[in-house]
Amino acid sequence: MVNKIQDFSQYWAEKGDEKQHTQSFWITFLRDVVGVSQPEKVIDFEKRVKIDNIKYIDAYIAETRVAIEQKGAKIDLDKPEKQSDGEELTPFEQAKRYNDNLPFSEKCRWIVVCNFKEFRIHDMEQPEPAKHFETILLEELPKQYHRFQFLIDPKNENIRREEQISVEAGKLVDKLYQALLPQYKNPNETALRSLNILCVRIVFCLYAEDAGLFEKRTSFEDYIKSFNLPNVRNGLMELFKALDTQLQDRDQYDELLKPFPYVNGGLFKDEDIEIPKFTQEIVNVIVEQCAPFDWSKISPTIFGAVFESTLNPETRRSGGMHYTSVQNIHKVIDPLFLDDLQAEFEQICATKVAKQKNEALHAFQQKLGSLTFLDPACGSGNFLTETYLSLRRLENKVIALLNKGNRVIGFDEFIHVHINQFYGIEINDFAVTVAKTALWIAESQMVAETEEILSKNIDFLPLTTNAFIVEGNALRMDWATLKPLEANAMPTEGLFAGFATQTDGSEIQYDYIMGNPPFVGTKYQTKEQKEDIMALCPDLKPLDYVTGWYKKAADMIQGTNIKCAFVSTNSITQGEQVAPLWHTLHNVHIDFAYRTFRWDSEADIKAHVHCVIIGFSVGESTNPKHLYLEGGQITICDNINGYLLPAPNVHIEARRYPICATVPKMSKGSQPTDGGYLLLTKEEKDSLLEVSPQFEPYIKRYMGADDLINNKERYCLWLVNCPPNILRSSNEVMRRLEGVRQSRLESTKEATRKWADMPSVFTENRQPDRDYIILPVVSSERRRYMPMRYVSKDIIANANAQMIPEGNLFSFGILNSNVHNAWMRAVCGRMKSDYAYSATIVYNNFPWCQPTEEQKARIEATAQAILDARANYPDSSLADLYDELTMPAGLRKAHRENDKAVMQAYGFNPKMPENEIIAELFKRYEELTK
Repeated sequence: MVNKIQDFSQYWAEKGDEKQHTQSFWITFLRDVVGVSQPEKVIDFEKRVKIDNIKYIDAYIAETRVAIEQKGAKIDLDKPEKQSDGEELTPFEQAKRYNDNLPFSEKCRWIVVCNFKEFRIHDMEQPEPAKHFETILLEELPKQYHRFQFLIDPKNENIRREEQISVEAGKLVDKLYQALLPQYKNPNETALRSLNILCVRIVFCLYAEDAGLFEKRTSFEDYIKSFNLPNVRNGLMELFKALDTQLQDRDQYDELLKPFPYVNGGLFKDEDIEIPKFTQEIVNVIVEQCAPFDWSKISPTIFGAVFESTLNPETRRSGGMHYTSVQNIHKVIDPLFLDDLQAEFEQICATKVAKQKNEALHAFQQKLGSLTFLDPACGSGNFLTETYLSLRRLENKVIALLNKGNRVIGFDEFIHVHINQFYGIEINDFAVTVAKTALWIAESQMVAETEEILSKNIDFLPLTTNAFIVEGNALRMDWATLKPLEANAMPTEGLFAGFATQTDGSEIQYDYIMGNPPFVGTKYQTKEQKEDIMALCPDLKPLDYVTGWYKKAADMIQGTNIKCAFVSTNSITQGEQVAPLWHTLHNVHIDFAYRTFRWDSEADIKAHVHCVIIGFSVGESTNPKHLYLEGGQITICDNINGYLLPAPNVHIEARRYPICATVPKMSKGSQPTDGGYLLLTKEEKDSLLEVSPQFEPYIKRYMGADDLINNKERYCLWLVNCPPNILRSSNEVMRRLEGVRQSRLESTKEATRKWADMPSVFTENRQPDRDYIILPVVSSERRRYMPMRYVSKDIIANANAQMIPEGNLFSFGILNSNVHNAWMRAVCGRMKSDYAYSATIVYNNFPWCQPTEEQKARIEATAQAILDARANYPDSSLADLYDELTMPAGLRKAHRENDKAVMQAYGFNPKMPENEIIAELFKRYEELTK
């Protein structure tokens, strides 16, 4: 390969025309330097990006999210070039501009800038990537080619392969389950639990023979084949009994059971489980479909979750195979502890003195073996399993350095990291079973890797270690002892009681608490879940269920060095939940956080949940905080607040009136509460007026969020002050008024029933008597600017819209600015990922600027320019005008000028990024509320 790289360097030393050579240069580079067999299938050229008009990224690798900005050989990579819009940008700034305008799912982790002679690699996850980058010269490629591995990312490819294998294994388990289920005569809850245990045991046997834990690779398969069909059931029962019996206590004359060792650990514990008669179909599934599959290659992290979702009756109902990806797990555990451990190991490796290095390696290994972890919502154990695997891989690196060519004693004497360092709480009994089994499989795989390093066999069986995973409601348990709280004691007897190892009741000293607690909003909580939260936070209004884990963790870690990290729905970092949550988490500070991203939690059916990750601890902390943003960028800051912003710990409380007294008030639109009888489609309006033209003054355009954004036509009967004789002149109107009356009488609310006597009017009339600004309560997060408009006082706003009756050009300019939109994005609530704008949280707390008369006039002029630019497109909706791909250049320019005018009025640098704008606004809010 080195010869190919040398040939590549020499060949391209004298070439370098951007238009003529870019494609052949990079295809050859990927093939000869990086080793991609079919590079044309990996890289795309001239990828379209919509900015003011269509632009093109020179080259783009989707799989690893790499953008390449290619320049000619004579171009200086530090020199700005004039763009079509007049801006001067360096090649990196040009590429970054393209990247900023890509959809979130396509944003780049890497930007490579190249002029054929020099490569600059910018990692967008690092702070200030424009300043800090790697430079590699063309002539250095033969020695530096390995630094381009990020282009193909074999690590992620291995993860994807493990995911695929594990999902395929889950499908085989499902076939086994479906074959066994009909044989149960009474498939009640007890029988289904027996079925689940039976599947777990069969899969463990399949794994054990492939992993070399049994005498040979076909021990279990051969054992099943040795029986006639009527005897398979009894044969399995004898096998399970033998696997739970020490060798010296078995029948020494039973040759069939000799290939199977003593397992221990509780998996084959002598329990009264129901095993049905086996059919030929069941046997065929085991020996013809399951046995040929290589179970030793599964990822226990993924397979544990897939296994549990396949067999758990609750999760089977939702369909698909659920698992948390390894990449997402590492978003939690890497910044929580793994990055620091890896850095410590690398620092030890850099030690020059051999004796000091070995002493440090021994101490580091002991440290790895002393760390303890709790997942108080562990499910099938994927966080615990991936953490164990990560620690053991790191320990194996230590073992490799300490034992070059040396032979060691054995498992417990040398390997320090064991699964008994891991603790979990899980409410579902079967998930507890799977979690422990997944950890055993992980332990087996890591012992096999250690054996390869040491060229020595290590006895893995019988199992001598156990993870402490207990069944129970985590919010009703004492995390320090893993015992139920006295008032909420739960029975420990049952089918899985012996398998879910209980602790002795003494307090456990944890180092890290982590996990992915259940996502249940206040609207969907059961009575018991609401009681769980109220028991923890009795003085607070209802909060999302996940906040219970934050409260329990925060209380437990007081006065300790324990660090925590949870995956959560983004709702707890937005809107009205932030203040009450963080007021109850005493002394807690955020160490790192991932802002909103999409959490893919399933294999077959992707469930896209918008999540955040929050790492937190207590006590003094002077370490810089890491905030992970969209597109893989990282902000390093001194503080992260509850909105996951690099800003002071200020929490926005609901406010009835604007914090700035001179600001016009905002209110919701009017509420009909009419059963739909006062509302009209365009066709219904036209039909009514054709018969009863006297109602024309009393039919108004009706506008909510969707109507506003998408130019939809709806109308309403606005019968305020309509004389009774006109009302009675139309049978259709009278029919509708009777419908309103009846629908209000049927309401469960007394206040609504009282309005049945006045069916011709809205129950809440907030309509202004002047033209006003209207904006949607909910709008898409894909828009840079929240759509709003001036409308006539004759347009009736409904409760899905917000109104500013006294709004003027100045306030229109402020609300349309990047400053106000940045504030809105930071503090508003969300409907899924869409913005949910409220007067009490967003508008009334917004710190307005205090402009000079000249600055105010400038903002009014730029606001009018926005309206004028829109007027050029009378047939286009706000959705059309504010789509990032179709926004007209004139409108975009008008908004940019408005942004500049508002930034100037605030005293902000026009180039200030959004996170700095938000931080400054929070400071101003803090001053306003002192």
